[in-house]
Amino acid sequence: MSKKRGTGMACFFYGTGYGNGFPDVSTANVEIHDDGSATVHTGAVDCGQGSNTVLAQIAAEELGIPYNWVTVVSADTDTTPDAGTTAATRQTYASGNAVQAACRQARETLFEYTRTILGVNTIAGLVARDGVIYVKGYPEKHITYPEAAARARLAGYRLVGQGTFVTHTTAVDRETGQGAPYWPYAFGTQIAEVEVDTETGEVRVLKLVAAHDVGRAVNRQGVEGQIAGGIGQGVGMALMEKVHLKEGRIINNSFSTYLIPTTLDMPEVQPLIVESYEPTGPYGAKGVGEPATIPTVPAIINAIYDAIGVRITELPATPEKILAALRAKEGERQ
Repeated sequence: MSKKRGTGMACFFYGTGYGNGFPDVSTANVEIHDDGSATVHTGAVDCGQGSNTVLAQIAAEELGIPYNWVTVVSADTDTTPDAGTTAATRQTYASGNAVQAACRQARETLFEYTRTILGVNTIAGLVARDGVIYVKGYPEKHITYPEAAARARLAGYRLVGQGTFVTHTTAVDRETGQGAPYWPYAFGTQIAEVEVDTETGEVRVLKLVAAHDVGRAVNRQGVEGQIAGGIGQGVGMALMEKVHLKEGRIINNSFSTYLIPTTLDMPEVQPLIVESYEPTGPYGAKGVGEPATIPTVPAIINAIYDAIGVRITELPATPEKILAALRAKEGERQ
């Protein structure tokens, strides 16, 4: 039979954020309105990875209001504070922490007023859930968020908060090699199953199992989408994507000449989300952006080796390279 199957595995660790002591700062603002809703202002760019959704969820959890009461205004250079780049797998971690801190500040201001209405000595005696503020241990004593917010405004309270988060890293000492260049780290393992046609050199990735430590999954569907998207990019890098240059110009500058995976090229993806709880992250979360792609390529290349016994050392592993490697292997036997 011309088609051979193989399995390959790759493990990784990845440091979140800019790293090595470089300033990594995110800031967010929040305002609670008279109707109990809230608006979050953040410079974090949501380019499809779902940060607006995650930040709204974090705000809703911290404020104690329904998710659909939160509006996120993002990446507006006129109205939003700096949140750093959407890169380095950092927005859920860094901007999530900033949003949580901003919401905590605004909530505590609202609680400071509300405690006088509900007859509580300190704000520690209050808790908010689903848009209602309760006295701890006495659920019958409560007030709705809209009523509390409107009355607080009339009493002169400004229900706003600002949160800034700085990632705590230390540059590596060149002499001793000691330091804390990143925090936190992501960890994971991917296992790929491939089928290689020894007559044509074509490689099909049949299945990819991806186990990723994400801290806490704020949005499970979003995490699974990140993993699947990262694997799609890894399949392209492993098997087909390559920029061709001539005199400094890209010559395969269209999708007819620069090949990327389609849905027909995607393997079955089985994401395994490992929740470890990151104590420095918002509700224990950390990122899963670049980590979803990092182990895909070596897992596929290892699977090709397992299937046909040749090691591809230059990407992408095109049919031409597969066939050339097989011919070289056959020549060695002769």
